[in-house]
Order: sequence, then C-alpha cells, then structure tokens
Amino acid sequence: MDPLIYLWIALGMLGLIGGGELLVRGASNLALAAKMPPLVIGLTVVALGTSAPELAASIKACLAGASDLAVGNVVGSNLANLLLVLGASAIAAPLAVNIKLFRLDIPVMIGVATALYLMGRDGVLSAGEGMLMTFGLAGYLGWTVYEGRRESKRLSKEFEGLTPLPEGSPTSVKFLVTSVVMFLVGLVTLIVGADWLVFGCRELALAFGVSDLVVGLTVVAIGTSMPELVISVLACLRGKRDLAVGNVVGSNILNVLAVLGISSTVAPAGIVVDAPSLAFHVPLMIAVSAACMPIFLSGLSITRGEGVAMLLFYFAYIGFLVYQSVVTKTQPGVTELLWFLAPLALGLLAVLAVSRREKAMRLG
Repeated sequence: MDPLIYLWIALGMLGLIGGGELLVRGASNLALAAKMPPLVIGLTVVALGTSAPELAASIKACLAGASDLAVGNVVGSNLANLLLVLGASAIAAPLAVNIKLFRLDIPVMIGVATALYLMGRDGVLSAGEGMLMTFGLAGYLGWTVYEGRRESKRLSKEFEGLTPLPEGSPTSVKFLVTSVVMFLVGLVTLIVGADWLVFGCRELALAFGVSDLVVGLTVVAIGTSMPELVISVLACLRGKRDLAVGNVVGSNILNVLAVLGISSTVAPAGIVVDAPSLAFHVPLMIAVSAACMPIFLSGLSITRGEGVAMLLFYFAYIGFLVYQSVVTKTQPGVTELLWFLAPLALGLLAVLAVSRREKAMRLG
C-alpha cells in the first residue's frame, strides 16, 4: 500500500480542522462588524463552524459518488461526539448539564436521529428530504437565537471567551479586510482538505478491502470531530462545563440537519443509505442519543466514571467495526445491535440506581 495515502488523510484532516477554525473566526469577525451580539455568534456561527468539516467532507463525498462515506461521516461523528468527546471531557473534569437542554436540544437530537432512520428506510435521502431537513435546521437555529436573546445577559457571559472575538475596532478597514481574507482562506482550505481526505480515505478503503461506510464511521468521523473535542475541552478548562455538553448536543443536531440536509440536496441522485446503516449504525446512534437523557439527568452531570464507560463503549464499537470489516468481512445486523444494546441498557440501569441512592442519601 502506498504510504502517501496516510499523508493525504493527515493533510486532509489538518485542512478541515484549520480551515474550520479560520472560517469560524472570519465569520465571527464579520458578524461582530454587523453588530451581532456575542451570544448570537456563539449559538449560530461557532456552532455551524464546528460542523463545517463534516459538511465539507460529506458534500465532497457525495459529489465523488461516495455517499456511503457521507452517511458514515455523520453517524460516526455523532457517536464520537457523544461517547469519545463527552467521555474524554468528563474524565478531564466532571461535566455539568444545563437543565435547559432537556427542554429542546436533547429531544431534538433524538428526534432528528429518528427522522434520519425513517427517511432512509427507502434506501435514499432524496433532495426533497434534504430540503425538509434544511428547513428544520433554519427553524432550530431561529428558535435557538430567539431563546438566546431572551436570556442574552446570562448566556452572553457564558459564551464570553468561547466565541472567537478579536481585539480592535470591528469597523476599521484593516479589520474588515483581514476578516474577509480569513474567511475566504478558511473556506478554500476546507474545500481542499475535504478533497484530500476523501481521496485518501477511498484509497485506504480499497487497500484494506473495507467499505466507504466503515471508513466514514471511523477515520473520517474521528477526524471531523476534532473541532468539537477542542471546543469541549476548552470549555472545561475555562470552567464552563455545561457548555461542553451543549456544544456536543448542538453539533449532533447540526450534523444531521445541516450536513446530510445540504449534502442530499446538492447530491445528483441523493444520498444512498445502505442496509448496514439502517440495521445497525443509525439505530445505535438513536439508542446512544436516547441514553443521554437518563445519564444527563443523573445529578445533572456526567461523572468521571460515566466518562470512562462512554470511552470503553466507543472503543468497543470501533474495535467491532474493524473486526467485522477486516477479519469476518461481514456486515453487522440486528443481532449485533442487540449485543451492543444489552450492555448499554445495563449501564443505564446502574447509572439510575446510583443516582437514586445518592439522592436518597442527600434527603437523609
């Protein structure tokens, strides 16, 4: 196998992460120049910016005829966000969960994951379904901004330091020119990085005899989840532990609505959703998303122990994918799904039992 394949993948990931950072900084600066408050920038521009790598990689994959890679990228990235990003962040510092997430964001995250399964049951996400998801994205962002403005003073303080706002006057010519150049360089870097990443991953899939779906679920998903990991760790280090959870939940919603919505709209024949995705990967994403409700509710936090369990579950999932693809060369189905859901259910029961015990001890 040509070792240059790994170089293409590494350069592609660096392009996605670096391009996403430049893009979100340039867009934030321009939004500031347009007198948008930091809160709105944080809830919209920054949130969309962390999903930019997934969007760039998925659109490129669809246009290259590798729509399996697009589906795998989104599903794998969402699983990585919930299990890898939150697990690692919770180990670094136990995470606080804002009760307001239970009002809208977590139900929407579960809902869009379920909607993806229902829309993909015919084997394809059509342009019409993509437009429907894009409208849903607009509605979600609109409601988020509306709710944010209602609590602008408190939330603006929370987003302070996480929104990449620069020094200097946002009305100066130098500031505007720098912001536009930063935005354009970030956009070009994203596009080139996506091109290199998709090319390298397809070559890797051919070399190892695995499908584009598996590569999307593993290599691409982990690479494009790096912005979420950086933002979440940054939030923890700055004492804003509830924003780490909100960043992941919001990113998972945008990954489905924005990434698959826009990708299926621009893809010539829509996005193919194959049988393994419907039988195993998407239902597992729904189950893990739903499992967040009792985990988050247990003390409104994610403990280090729960973070370790999340990481172990994720590593088991990745190991299983590699074993199935390289050793047995079979596709996972309903039986394998049940094997994964059983320990997940037992883990949730244990979390609830510990939570009830701690609550009883606090009450005396």
